[in-house]
Amino acid sequence: METTKHSAVNLQVAKTVTHGSGWSACSQNILQCRCFSHLALSEYVPACAPVDRHQVELLQDFVSCSQRLFVMTGAGISTESGIPDYRSEGVGLYSRTERRPIEHSEFVRSEAARRRYWARNFVGWPQFSSHQPNEAHIALSNWERAGKLHWLVTQNVDALHTKAGQQRLSELHGCTHRVTCLSCKTVVKRSELQERFMVLNPSWNEESHGVAPDGDVFLTDEQVANFNVPACESCGGVLKPQVTFFGDTVSQELVFSLYDYLSQSDAMFIIGSSLQVYSGYRFALKAKEKHIPIAILNIGPTRADHLASVKVSSRCGDVLPHILTQE
Repeated sequence: METTKHSAVNLQVAKTVTHGSGWSACSQNILQCRCFSHLALSEYVPACAPVDRHQVELLQDFVSCSQRLFVMTGAGISTESGIPDYRSEGVGLYSRTERRPIEHSEFVRSEAARRRYWARNFVGWPQFSSHQPNEAHIALSNWERAGKLHWLVTQNVDALHTKAGQQRLSELHGCTHRVTCLSCKTVVKRSELQERFMVLNPSWNEESHGVAPDGDVFLTDEQVANFNVPACESCGGVLKPQVTFFGDTVSQELVFSLYDYLSQSDAMFIIGSSLQVYSGYRFALKAKEKHIPIAILNIGPTRADHLASVKVSSRCGDVLPHILTQE
């Protein structure tokens, strides 16, 4: 798997004054306004208790004490942008359906599986690619510009951090906005592939039956039987999203580079991830090994709760915009 990694950039530090616990009257008004969007997104965002002010104050202290923060994000930061996740209780894909994401080995060995995947992805792409970053993504991008955030690694493949302007970023599982050839490793934009799909399938028009977390939708085998999938224009090879499918592994080069960024950091902040997948959990274990303190913001339990010094069980958008950074 090839993963794009941005080089470090010189950052201009923006100074922000902390007022008390960081909860201003303006912040409270924003919280009230967000209730309406929460109602609209209740299909994707799991229920949670009201924000615990004491927990947030502890998180504010944790962030304020850090000068080089290593942040890891998961699906829980993107559900508020309308993208469902897999594991959330009551609203995740695993709770709502019997469907499971495609396995890497199945995609590689089966032409029928690839046709089914790409047909679903073709239908879902216009909606999936139109999702925009929410307040939580924007807050983290602001932290980077303020010099607070040393590096961010995301488990998400939705490009929302990039859309929010994040630059000190690694995509642990790749990104659906890029497509790679399994033979010659040529990388093309997913938007360009959409145009090729339309040329090859001019009269193909199928309705989907629900949306999945990684940009595809639910279609029957009968619906996808006549869908045509293009080959790599460079070598005729098999095209695959530049993401790590289930059953595949993250490149060791990427993992070790992220260990380096973690070693250069003085705190780790896990946001919107249950860390049930080891590819993400390993960084919490590494932080503990290096005596780097950990904070977690996530609705529901995580695999690393016992490693954290601070745990906040709230929506990301209810908390991150109100955590203030300071020089």
